Amino acid sequence: MNTLKYQSQAVAKPYFVFAMILFVGQILFGLLMGLQYVVGDIVGGLIPFNVARMVHTNLLIVWLLFGFMGAAYYLVPEEAETELHSPKLAIALFWIFAAAGVATILGYLLVPYATLAHITGNDLWPTMGREFLEQPTITKIGIVVVALGFLYNLGMTILKGRKTAINMVMMTGLIGLAVFFLFAFYNPTNLALDKYFWWFVVHLWVEGVWELIMGAILAFVLIKVTGVDREVIEKWLYVIIAMALISGILGTGHHFYWLMTPAYWQWVGSIFSAIEPLPFFAMVLYAFNMVNRRRREHPNKAATLWALGTSVMAFLGAGVWGFLHTLAPVNYYTHGTQITAAHGHMAFYGAYAMIVMTIMSYAMPKLRGVGEANCNRAQVVEMWGFWLMTVGMVFITLFLTGAGVLQVWLQRLPESGEALSFMATQDKLAIFYWLREIAGVVFLLGLIAYLTSFFVTEKKAA
Repeated sequence: MNTLKYQSQAVAKPYFVFAMILFVGQILFGLLMGLQYVVGDIVGGLIPFNVARMVHTNLLIVWLLFGFMGAAYYLVPEEAETELHSPKLAIALFWIFAAAGVATILGYLLVPYATLAHITGNDLWPTMGREFLEQPTITKIGIVVVALGFLYNLGMTILKGRKTAINMVMMTGLIGLAVFFLFAFYNPTNLALDKYFWWFVVHLWVEGVWELIMGAILAFVLIKVTGVDREVIEKWLYVIIAMALISGILGTGHHFYWLMTPAYWQWVGSIFSAIEPLPFFAMVLYAFNMVNRRRREHPNKAATLWALGTSVMAFLGAGVWGFLHTLAPVNYYTHGTQITAAHGHMAFYGAYAMIVMTIMSYAMPKLRGVGEANCNRAQVVEMWGFWLMTVGMVFITLFLTGAGVLQVWLQRLPESGEALSFMATQDKLAIFYWLREIAGVVFLLGLIAYLTSFFVTEKKAA
C-alpha cells in the first residue's frame, strides 16, 4: 500500500533512518561522558573525555541536519504539489554527506586531533579547534557543497510548484542555516573576535534560523493531523517566526557582553533574551489550540502527541531554562556552569530532536507503505518511547540545574565563604552526576522503544 502523494518524497526515508542511527551514537557517547564525570577513564584511554564530548556534540548537529533535510524532502514536494526536482541528486547528496560524517567521526576517534588537523590541511586554511565546529576544513567544504545542492534541489521544486507560507518559511530557515555556517570558515587569531563570530554560527542557528525550520515542520504536521484551515495555522506561524527572529537575532547580545563589546550589549542582550521565551509560549498556545479545534481525528495519535510535546518542551528548555540565566547580572555568575548544560540539553531535545521525531512519526508510516499511521500496538510502544525520553530529559535537566546551582554557590560566590577550586567543586557535585547518568539510561530506553515501534505489528488472530 503506497500512500505517498509524490513518489519523490521517498528520498526522505534514508535521511530519517541515518539520523536515528547517529542519534543512538550521540546518546551512547553522552552516557560514556556521564560515567567519565564520576569514575574517570573507563575505556583504557581509548576515548578521552574531550574526544567523547566532541563526538557527542558533532553527532547531535549532524543527525539534526539529516533530520531537517529528510523533513524538507518530505514536506516541500507535498506543499509545492509537485515532484522533487531531482531525486537522484538528493540520494547522491545523502551518500556524500553520510560518508563525510562517518569519516569525520572516525577521524576524531582514531587519530589525535592535532594529527587530524595536519593531515587535512588545516594549516592552509585554519578553521578547526572550536567547540561544535571541530570538523576538518575539508569536511566543512563538503557540508557547503551538500547544502548548495540541497537548496538548489528544493528551490527548483518550489519554483515549479505551489508557493505556500510553510515552504517559504522552511526555505528561509534552510538558506539562513547555510549562510550562517559560512562564519565557521573565519577563524581570527584574536580570541574575543573569534568568539564574536563563532556565535554567528552557534547562536544564530539554534536561536534564529533553526526556529524557522522547526516552525515550518510543526505547522505542516498540525495541518495534516488536525484538518484546521491552512490560513489559521499560517497566521500563527508568521507571528511566531517574526517574534523568534527579532528576539533571537538581538538576543545574540547575551553572549557579546563577555567579549569586550560596548556596554549597551548588556541591555540589548538582556532585554531581547527576556523576550525569547514568548514565541515558544506562543507555540504552546498555537499547538494546543489547533489540536482542540481539529476537524478530524487523525489515526496517527503518536504524531499528535509529539507535536504537542515539542511545543511544551521547547518552551521549557529554550524559553524558561534559557531565561533562568540569560540576564547579565545572573549570567555573570552562571556562565559556563552546569546550568548552561541543563539549558542546552532540554532546549536541543525539546526544540529540535522532538520536531525531527514529530515529522518522522507522521511521515514514516507512509514512507514504509503502512498507511497513514502505524498500528495501535506500535503507537503504544512509540508513546512509551516519547514519555521515557521526555521524562528522562526533564530529570537530566533538573539534576544538571541542581549541580549548576551548587557549583555557583561553592565556586563562584566567595561571600559564602572560601570559594572552592573547580575540581574540588566537581567532587561535591558527584551525586547529581550519578542521578543524571541514571536519567540518561532512562532516556536511552525511551529511544530504544521509539525505534522498536517501527517494527511492531498487530497480533494476528489465532
